[in-house]
Amino acid sequence: MSTNNNLFSEFEAVTSKQWKQQIQYELKGADYNETLVWESPEGIKVKPFYHSDEFEAKLNTDAPENAFTILQNIFVHDVKKSNERALESLQRGAESIRFTIENETISIEQLMQNLPLKDTTYYFYLPFLSIDFATKVSNFAAKHHAKFIMLIDPIGQLTKDGNWFESLEKDIEKLDTIAASSSINFLSISAGIYQNAGANMVQQLAYTLAHVNEYFNRIPAVKHPITIEVSIGTNYFFEIAKLRALRILFNTLEKEYHHNFDCNIIATPTKRTKTIYDYNVNMLRTTTECMSAILGGANAVANLPYDALYHKDNEFGDRISRNQLLVLKHESYFDKVNNPADGAYYIENLTEQLAEKALLLFKNIEANGGFISQLIEGNIQRKISESAQKEQDLFDSGKENLLGTNKYPNKNDRMKDDLELYPFVKQNPRKTLIIPIIEKRLAEKLEQERLATE
Repeated sequence: MSTNNNLFSEFEAVTSKQWKQQIQYELKGADYNETLVWESPEGIKVKPFYHSDEFEAKLNTDAPENAFTILQNIFVHDVKKSNERALESLQRGAESIRFTIENETISIEQLMQNLPLKDTTYYFYLPFLSIDFATKVSNFAAKHHAKFIMLIDPIGQLTKDGNWFESLEKDIEKLDTIAASSSINFLSISAGIYQNAGANMVQQLAYTLAHVNEYFNRIPAVKHPITIEVSIGTNYFFEIAKLRALRILFNTLEKEYHHNFDCNIIATPTKRTKTIYDYNVNMLRTTTECMSAILGGANAVANLPYDALYHKDNEFGDRISRNQLLVLKHESYFDKVNNPADGAYYIENLTEQLAEKALLLFKNIEANGGFISQLIEGNIQRKISESAQKEQDLFDSGKENLLGTNKYPNKNDRMKDDLELYPFVKQNPRKTLIIPIIEKRLAEKLEQERLATE
């Protein structure tokens, strides 16, 4: 089939000025800026259209060429059952596994028995800091030529728990030892907590960058790629731009330390906008959030089961969440195009603005002592709390909607007898070094009121 390069030559190009004039005419006197331009919580003014003659690319937004992998989360309590579940998940479409291991007596040999090692990546999320255990994982990987990645993050422990594993000095000393001896990637950034606690996107990016910078400053021996775990919200295009901006910012920072490794991004849908009432809507939310993650360039996507808030891990919820990703990958072909958002002026513009604003905030954090210092002073927590409250006020007033919860709720829904897990913020008063960053969902107060009247 021949092509005609002059196919559209008879149509004159339309400038952005001409578009604006036509829009202004259609508005019949209404103000263009007041009617059609809106401002996001990040201070970004979003226009009704974007045009090539108003756009000049300032940043390199190239995304990685490799396709995303479907990641299955498995909490390891019973080693034999976890092994069987991992094998079954891989047979049913999962392409990588993330084990959460809370007990350092767990046998890696038993956990990995009969699991395919050649072409499958295994992540080990370790909410403890043990040189011996890290050595065991690294040695097993070297012996069996396995693709292992450990996820160790003492600063993430501080933000979530309020305390270090031991202390700043001891934790960094252990990380130094692991860095010097490990043959596999071991360092991760638990950035999802910022989104789940209510930080806006500029804050999420800046805090993640400052989080990374603390490790670059304190552990010069980091010679492996760093894994960044992020949460993806419901603002579809903004979330695509957020991931693109994150990679740009990381690559800019790492060059200053001669790190020379791209980051490995794991994306998971946020819990912040998930609900226990009309819970099937969670599947719609997680689908668009996974789409944002893929189009934004995430290396791995771990979907959130629709019933994760109130049900214990179960095969049905896992299968549904995994199938959502399988449909996106094998039926919607989301993995077939490299950097699919490239050239979309709207997304390119959002990417640049998010990156620029986040870089300014990052520089401010560094000028005031750095991320850890700002956490100890409580400034980071205060800023996140202020952002979260603004979003909460929008939800409470009905200006931000969650269908089935504060918009078109089904009053016949009953959930009290279905709660296997406590779906609200857990109170655990204790002495901590800093005020921990608390993850909280928008619908919690409303749901508690409904549960009380069932």
